[in-house]
Amino acid sequence: MDVYVKPTSKEFKITVEGDEIVVHCSEEPVGGRVNRELVKELSRLFGKRVELVSGSSSRQKRLLVRDAVKSEVKRALMGV
Repeated sequence: MDVYVKPTSKEFKITVEGDEIVVHCSEEPVGGRVNRELVKELSRLFGKRVELVSGSSSRQKRLLVRDAVKSEVKRALMGV
């Protein structure tokens, strides 16, 4: 799953803008804080293990949701 991250937001939230998933993270982009928050919160949302595949120092990130099918991910995001 590809996401665009906006750090230093007031609260953690996920929005869908067009066909892009935008994740607003409350942490500052220092020392991997945003990446940790992103993985932790998405793991909680999906109830599955989430891994950062690429984009550790970019706002455009690729994530892997372990043991999940695309329909489960879509359903979880629609509830946001």
